[in-house]
Amino acid sequence: MEKNTITADEALELLMEGNKRFVNDELEHPHLDSARRKMLSEGQAPHTVVLACSDSRMVPEVIFDQGLGDLFVIRVAGNVAKDKVLGSIEYAIEHLGSKLIFVLSHESCGAVTAALSSEEVPGHIGSILEEIKPAVYIARQQTGDLLENAIKNNALITRERIQDSQPIIHKAIIENGVKVVSGYYHLSDGKVEICKYNHGNSPAAC
Repeated sequence: MEKNTITADEALELLMEGNKRFVNDELEHPHLDSARRKMLSEGQAPHTVVLACSDSRMVPEVIFDQGLGDLFVIRVAGNVAKDKVLGSIEYAIEHLGSKLIFVLSHESCGAVTAALSSEEVPGHIGSILEEIKPAVYIARQQTGDLLENAIKNNALITRERIQDSQPIIHKAIIENGVKVVSGYYHLSDGKVEICKYNHGNSPAAC
């Protein structure tokens, strides 16, 4: 099977169009038939890497109305990007030809909620919360809802960490047209919005 030939911009358009279908209850459920399964038995060429939170209320293939072989999904609480996550992303862009990396956060994220708390947490959960604390620090300086701001900041910080990752991802962005975006999923209506930084103490726009 040949590598993906869809550009990052085209991939983003596919995702946002799929999300519109999801929001409007017009799902097409593409690429789920036996012909697709047979084709994918020879290899995969996902157009997008999605780094999403593990929350059960947010399933990337569903909310973007994508099918088998379309998305290379990595899920971890708080959608944080440590070495194993970065290595998985590197594999997708280096060997499978994925052009878009989408960091997907969501409303009412439990991991970010825990990072806002001063209570100690057991086991390995603390290592995830440490990754989120910089986003919490920024959110405390901003106007608006503290939790929502922290969630969006965390997605943007993760995006920056991925963009700056050397040598494979950074090089792919410069030379191969790979792009990294971050988004915020609304649990109530299913809509995904793209996140961008604002200046000063204003919260991120999503």
